Amino acid sequence: MPPKKAAAPEKKALLGRPSNNLKIGIVGLPNVGKSSFFNALSETDLGKAANFPYATINPEEARIPVPDTRFEWLCETYKPVSRVPAFLTCIDIAGLTAGASTGAGLGNAFLSHVRAVDGIFQVVRAFDDAEVIHVEGDVDPLRDMEIIQTELRLKDIEWVEKHLEGLKRSGRSLGSTSLADKAKKEEIATVEKIYKVLTVDSKDVRKADWSNKEASISFLSITSIHFIEVVNGLTLLTAKPITYLVNLSERDYIRKKNKWLPKIKAWIDANNPGDPLIPFSVALEERLVAMSPEEKKEEEAKIGATSALGKITQAGYSSLDLIRYFTCGPDEVRAWTIRRGTKAPQAAGVIHSDFENKFVCGEIMSYDDLKEHGSEAAVKAAGKLRQQGKPYEMVDGDIAYWKAGN
Repeated sequence: MPPKKAAAPEKKALLGRPSNNLKIGIVGLPNVGKSSFFNALSETDLGKAANFPYATINPEEARIPVPDTRFEWLCETYKPVSRVPAFLTCIDIAGLTAGASTGAGLGNAFLSHVRAVDGIFQVVRAFDDAEVIHVEGDVDPLRDMEIIQTELRLKDIEWVEKHLEGLKRSGRSLGSTSLADKAKKEEIATVEKIYKVLTVDSKDVRKADWSNKEASISFLSITSIHFIEVVNGLTLLTAKPITYLVNLSERDYIRKKNKWLPKIKAWIDANNPGDPLIPFSVALEERLVAMSPEEKKEEEAKIGATSALGKITQAGYSSLDLIRYFTCGPDEVRAWTIRRGTKAPQAAGVIHSDFENKFVCGEIMSYDDLKEHGSEAAVKAAGKLRQQGKPYEMVDGDIAYWKAGN
């Protein structure tokens, strides 16, 4: 008997908006370094950095180039007139405080700004500085992380309760025969599951199992697509991916040592396992960003530490399940941002809607194949240039040439 085919790995259900234009927000308590970090990251002074709470009220936005050695190599190879890297859109959001979920401070407005983004950079303060006040009186990153998690979760519970109440009110007259009534019952069951995750299980929504298997077991007739659509339709705060950025003093960052780091790692492992943690120093980044590239390189060599901004940008981009493909030629080398799992026609449509509507095929080669063989002609001669049709799912680093009909 021929061996059985191995089961295809189950695809991860993507929480969040089905969009390629996703944004990440900088969140944290007041005076932890959010606006200073935003300024260093964006190389601007848009963020209102000040030594008092609520210096930032209206969110600021900037597009940050995502570092990519593949993009740099392609530009060196093609020597194009125009170079357009991938970008991460980053939003500086004002500080949240305890009680924000009930409107304390400017809580309701700030939480609405968090709801409008797709992912979170949570800045956590782990440095002592008597001249930089702390809204809670002293430095305690674990308490600060608990405050943010609690406020986001409480707001989600309030949001889900209201939504569930409305669904149940309109669902009293539902029958069991029509597809529309069945779909509404399934929606109620899904929202009840979300409420249980937040209250009984005390979990963030993104940490629950929203897999196909879960859907088929818990709700026998519900499809996984509908299941995820219900979760995503609520735009919950705790469904957004979080990258924890621990702001250290320059001294601690350089020596790679801080008393809070092991405790913060343990807190993340216990409360939100799998969420990335990146130590950095706003004080150092502010110094480095003011230097020329040559001065920056010299200073990094001197202190034995490098900027973490590139690593942070890449982590934020990946947390949103974003990937990029490239189009290359003498006129332009460009990285196009798409969501993981995007099919070829939709990837082509990012360039122009006609490419999607009149899609014929794509000529695809991988970045690795091009780098190995050295030229497009050599890739083609090696049989590595592939024609892909509508079902093809794009892979990070693909180089594509699209063919569309008239």
